Amino acid sequence: MNTSETPADLVAAEDVLLFVNAAITATGQREFRSDAVGQQLSLDFLHAYVRVNYRRVYASSLALDINDHNALRIVLGLLETSGEASAEERRTEGRLIAARLALLPPQRVYRLFGEVRRAGINNRRTRAIVRDWLAARPDLGHDAVKYRGGVKTAARHIHLRCPEGAEPLAEVGAFLFRPGRLPRYEHRLLDAWRRAHYEQGAVAELPFTVAEGFAARHGMKREVFLKRAAPRMTRLERLRTQEQRVVGDRRPEIDLTAMPLTRLALYVLSLPFEQRAARRTELTGALRTAARRAAGGHAGSWGRVHAVLDDSFSSSGSGQKRRRPLAVALACHHLLEALAAPGAYRGLWTSGRGDALLVRPWGPTPLGMRVLDALEPGPGGAAPDRLVIVSDGWDNAPAGLAGEVLRVWRKRLDPGRRTAVVHVNPVYDADGFDVRRLAAGVPTAGIRDAEDLPALVEIARFAEGRTGAAELHAYLDRRVALFLGEKETVS
Repeated sequence: MNTSETPADLVAAEDVLLFVNAAITATGQREFRSDAVGQQLSLDFLHAYVRVNYRRVYASSLALDINDHNALRIVLGLLETSGEASAEERRTEGRLIAARLALLPPQRVYRLFGEVRRAGINNRRTRAIVRDWLAARPDLGHDAVKYRGGVKTAARHIHLRCPEGAEPLAEVGAFLFRPGRLPRYEHRLLDAWRRAHYEQGAVAELPFTVAEGFAARHGMKREVFLKRAAPRMTRLERLRTQEQRVVGDRRPEIDLTAMPLTRLALYVLSLPFEQRAARRTELTGALRTAARRAAGGHAGSWGRVHAVLDDSFSSSGSGQKRRRPLAVALACHHLLEALAAPGAYRGLWTSGRGDALLVRPWGPTPLGMRVLDALEPGPGGAAPDRLVIVSDGWDNAPAGLAGEVLRVWRKRLDPGRRTAVVHVNPVYDADGFDVRRLAAGVPTAGIRDAEDLPALVEIARFAEGRTGAAELHAYLDRRVALFLGEKETVS
């Protein structure tokens, strides 16, 4: 750490890490130990505090692996307070906002545009950002059918010019603002939507979520509708409806290996134990394939890795985030296996369960006992190169043992830090404005998707206290440059 840094610099670095952890994990939804209102109030304070005191860092967070909820809140906050930024800051913010919006799901962006309209934000920069995003959409006609209210709100707010005539934008304008004026549309989906009002055959041509409403209106049988709509479903729509599309004993073919790792883990945990056991080869193979894809160039490079994985009762999450903490732990288990050297991974669940595919939220959280087991030398008498703890941090059997074990290990047994220890926490603690930590000397980072684990380990080192504000800001600058550079290459 740079000894020339002042206490104010260190406080600033801590504030930045606090916000980054919150922006990665918190979604304003109920958690196991806190309600939605507490989560929202805690996030409101953090966003306002960091935006006012560290505006540059606030905008730079858009280049990090934060979740969509907080990315949209940052965009809204920056647009709402444009007058507080300098001209140079506004230029950088505009590029960051445009780059982040291009990565977000369109339904979330249209929801943001609705909030922008309700907040009365309509300056020149905002109109340019909305106009450029709409212009970059691959098929605005598709959006007009699937997200009709969102497209209409955005077009009206920025006064998008939709000329008369037969060009695509003119047809979208007629569809949104002058329905029924044209006898037919050249755009396939726009015309399918027109025909679906009186023709059942046109229903299957529409996006699934739109077609469902028309199918109900026509009184179509669910199984007939799903069979016709299957070719146009997204991968997640196929997954959600597969149980309704079973023909006899045959399950529809779905390529699970193409799914993101954490989402796949959520799907696996949603299955009954009997199905998990019966489909063991398929599900385990899919998880390992997704993990190898997520590991990318880091695969096999982490040496000997031991992990402590939390499957205590609190990993059941909440009604809004059902089994999310456990899914992150399961996904991290497979990702760490891919990151470790071949045959050099050992995963320990807090319940003592040895079958990762059949884990369930159960029992207390004896993190201390499992950390002791994980620090034991592996084959050949060698300590692990890395110890990764995936838990919400509520060590309660007995309370505080994990922190004490790690403190003694670091001070007495491993002062040279041969074993790198990191704690990743999938649950935001609203009362503490951060993710819960095990011990002061253990670097902790918030995590939402296991795929982000390699990048989060890099962020976590700043929380260890051996690097300061200068290094942290340099890291943020590198991430911003990489983020904007990649987007410029793509465009």
